[in-house]
Amino acid sequence: MSSIDYQNAVFAYCRSADQDALRPSHHPVVVIGAGPVGLSLAIDLAQQGVAVVLLDNDDRLSSGSRAICFAKRTLEVFDRLGCGDRMVDKGVSWSVGKVFLQEEMVYRFDLLPEAGHERPAFVNLQQYYVEGFLVDRAQELPLIDLRWKTAVTGLNQHQDHTELTVETPDGPYVLKATYVVACDGARSTMRRLCGQESHGQTFRDRFLIADVKMKADFPAERWFWFDPPFHPNQSVLLHKQPDDVWRIDFQLGWDADPEVEKRPEKILPRVRELLAYTAMKDAGFELEWASVYTFSCLRMNSFRLDRVFFAGDSAHGVSPFGARGANSGIQDAENLAWKLAHVLQGRAAPELLHSYDSERIQAADENILNSTRATDFITPKSEISRLFRDSTLRLARDHGFARSLVNSGRLSVPCIVDVSELNTPDGEVFDSVMRPGAAAADAPVIVAGQPAWFLRQMNSSTFTLLVFGGPSSATLIRDLQACAEGQAPVQVLLVGEGAVDGVRMLDDAQGLLSVRFDGQPGTVYLLRPDQHVCARWRSPNANAVHAAMRRALARPC
Repeated sequence: MSSIDYQNAVFAYCRSADQDALRPSHHPVVVIGAGPVGLSLAIDLAQQGVAVVLLDNDDRLSSGSRAICFAKRTLEVFDRLGCGDRMVDKGVSWSVGKVFLQEEMVYRFDLLPEAGHERPAFVNLQQYYVEGFLVDRAQELPLIDLRWKTAVTGLNQHQDHTELTVETPDGPYVLKATYVVACDGARSTMRRLCGQESHGQTFRDRFLIADVKMKADFPAERWFWFDPPFHPNQSVLLHKQPDDVWRIDFQLGWDADPEVEKRPEKILPRVRELLAYTAMKDAGFELEWASVYTFSCLRMNSFRLDRVFFAGDSAHGVSPFGARGANSGIQDAENLAWKLAHVLQGRAAPELLHSYDSERIQAADENILNSTRATDFITPKSEISRLFRDSTLRLARDHGFARSLVNSGRLSVPCIVDVSELNTPDGEVFDSVMRPGAAAADAPVIVAGQPAWFLRQMNSSTFTLLVFGGPSSATLIRDLQACAEGQAPVQVLLVGEGAVDGVRMLDDAQGLLSVRFDGQPGTVYLLRPDQHVCARWRSPNANAVHAAMRRALARPC
């Protein structure tokens, strides 16, 4: 699989049995768009036993680097989907960034300053590799029916299903779905067919992306220049990618002509000036791909319209500063997958699906806020704003307080869904950020005598009770299992010594799991299938856990 040329791969259109059916076939879920978000959602659903039809109007993967920065949380999602190792092995891992003003480095930062995490802060990997690895994984799963060259052209919603009309090289046909998820990007056809719009702000600036292939002795770090000598009054971002490809983003200004700026005779001198400035003027290079983009920060008013859900860029858009686009879209998919599976399999009522909208709108608003602030800092709109920015950067060289004001893109972190109606509020004091709504932190553990990682011990189709062992662990676990019985499948992970039948034991040999969760003896956490905390207790009782499970499934307590 590693020898596939994903940039040039063509996926064959195959005629579906649905096209020859006497009546439209009915499917549990149809996902529109085989990009990173749609593929992640389809894989997640299939691994939880839900059959998925995945439609894409093309027969190729994306071209050029596009989304390249994939965050630690996204890599942990890819681990659950069965392709995390391929992403990390191929990608360029990094955690250090440097910020420059004109000729001087202002400061450096480390996004993962502590040890004891399996995955790096970020991996740089061209989007076509991410899509290619996800396609490979999807093709291993018999519950995914991936149909290329199949474009949705019509939609009709009914009380108990949605009817889609699709166009193929063999002509149109109709299929039905209990639920439809639109992952078809910023120019979403599904959004238009539903009569919906996104609202927000479009920024009056243009940026050039240049993917340059070269042998260069730059470290695997994120370098961001404000007003560099080789590109005055603008900004430049440099990232290393696999295959000796470097991603360079040049700010151009609103008046730049996109078609002119994409020409090699315009791009090559810019790259040469950057290389000369960084003492790499003799480095040979070739231009692999280029694009000029503008960007917007916007979202739909709601990410759900009856039986149609919207995820990724079809639902919300942000600027590229902070790598919040693809990462937030993949987290949309993670949030929705377990809820659809639980509803379709009768483990939860349809009301559970309401929480997708509220939780992911909170995440989108957080991303839009951070993205807008970064854009305002990078591209000041007045002389006063520029003076503030440059003064802040100069102060940041020597003063820590000013560094918190510098914004070259607040990099993606998972949203803590405090607003979720699925959370049970804390009733006791914890010295841990793993509060209800937070994505669980990883930590090294020992399982059956072998080194392992905590997040890999959780089953993506069940809730998890994480129990920090005490003198009465066996009795506590039996009580917890009894109160969860009949609601939804629950696995129990016991941290500590001893053994309990049917329970996986985790040895917290380095003590990091207990530190990160403030896991005093007797402490219990309830985690959702997407690894988000939904409740925690110091001394739980059966009634409290029973009520928290019902709340997490959107059932009346």
